[in-house]
Amino acid sequence: MPKIAKELHALAVKNLSTSGLHAVGGVSGLYLCIGKNGSRSWILRTMIGSKRHDIGLGSYPSISLSLARVKSTEIKESIKNGENPIAERRHRKSLVEWTFRRCADEFIKMRRDSWKNPKHGQQWVNTLDTYVHPIIGDLHVRNIEVGHVLSVIEPDWNSKNETMVRIRNRIELILSWAAVRGYRPLENPARWRGNLDATLPKPSSVNNRTSHKSLPFEQINTFISQLRNLESMSAKCLELLIATATRSGEAREAQWVEFDLENAIWTIPPSRMKAGREHRVPLNSIAINLIRSLPRFESNDFLFQSSSNRPLSDMALTQLLRRMKVNAVPHGFRSTFTMWAAEKTTYSPELREMALAHAVKNKTEAVYQRGDLFERRVDLMNDWAKFIEANPNKEPNVIPIRKEA
Repeated sequence: MPKIAKELHALAVKNLSTSGLHAVGGVSGLYLCIGKNGSRSWILRTMIGSKRHDIGLGSYPSISLSLARVKSTEIKESIKNGENPIAERRHRKSLVEWTFRRCADEFIKMRRDSWKNPKHGQQWVNTLDTYVHPIIGDLHVRNIEVGHVLSVIEPDWNSKNETMVRIRNRIELILSWAAVRGYRPLENPARWRGNLDATLPKPSSVNNRTSHKSLPFEQINTFISQLRNLESMSAKCLELLIATATRSGEAREAQWVEFDLENAIWTIPPSRMKAGREHRVPLNSIAINLIRSLPRFESNDFLFQSSSNRPLSDMALTQLLRRMKVNAVPHGFRSTFTMWAAEKTTYSPELREMALAHAVKNKTEAVYQRGDLFERRVDLMNDWAKFIEANPNKEPNVIPIRKEA
């Protein structure tokens, strides 16, 4: 143990000027450290277990001589009681730093690479910056309770329900991340079931979401005729989207390498699918004829390239429909397809969902339904093409009901 040095008084300590460690006495191991630049701070040199440690006590004169001796005595007593003041200090420092904002940043950084669409990560950042961080961003995650979560989502729960539902889920995920790492208790104040559901109305009772605007299937024949009068890439892309019942991004970013025209199959890779699974699309006559009519340039991989040799923008199809003064959005044509299949055919709902590349919601069904029902979907998509190509001037404009094979 360090020897107890001569006990210096406050004036003597003030007059110390040479750089280095100066024992001030009163408590063994207590030193005033003077740096070469004149800085002054207190150091307690003591043993913790079998190792010697230098413990900083603060700067001089902010920490006076008498206070430095008190703090040194308290630390040495805690060490005698089996405590480790250095480890405890590090733990307290780490706790102070883990605000909700920092946890959110770390969570997004960890998950960002797993999100297929960069826009998804940006939506996280934007919603947290707009609605969450101004209220709880600077709070330590261990202090966040149900009241804090409600203060974020309750004011707009009825008026912006879809957004608030997403924000609640994001807060829950971030707090769960923090709990697993020991920054807060495991109990999650943002949990819905058995927690917030006792306070807030069910989303289904206040959510005013509307379906994507779609074209009635009875009008698809006339619309396709009008669309074919246009020569733009946007018009051709929209026709492929309609003929295959695919999503806008799947059609706009379609690449030549994905198509097997000989076997009439379009294979969309998992990286371009919403569900992250490969999707095989049966190509009907409309799709095949359209693809064969497209110019193919050696320097471009995409079927529908813009003037900058890149895929069409996400607004290209929407703007086309606006110019045509059609009260529908590109995604709405999937609803057009669904309504036709439901009202004019006897194809099963499961087959229709598979054609749309929707995930099977029932987990039990998903276990047994491992295939993609491709052969059965060939007939469905061929019948869809026949309906689209039917002469709109003929009445009635329907196809015979047929049963699945």
